[in-house]
Amino acid sequence: MAHYAAILYMLDEEKNQQLRPQHLEYLETLGQQGKVFAKGPFADGSGGMVIYVADSIEEAKEIAENDPYVIEGVRRLELREWKMSQ
Repeated sequence: MAHYAAILYMLDEEKNQQLRPQHLEYLETLGQQGKVFAKGPFADGSGGMVIYVADSIEEAKEIAENDPYVIEGVRRLELREWKMSQ
């Protein structure tokens, strides 16, 4: 298992508010499956980040691309493997 940072840049603030419940429900379901390490918005309102737990970058990409925010073009996804320092 590895950690992957999904950086979600804001593209459409109005649609962001409309789809927020679906986005949070999606992350809650993944969290219950042990697939979310951490999540939250950026303080400046420019988007947010989710740290996913996955077996591969391919799995992380599939999970991240199925977020309603990404599917509906509300946020632009940038995905990177994240190495947590001890």
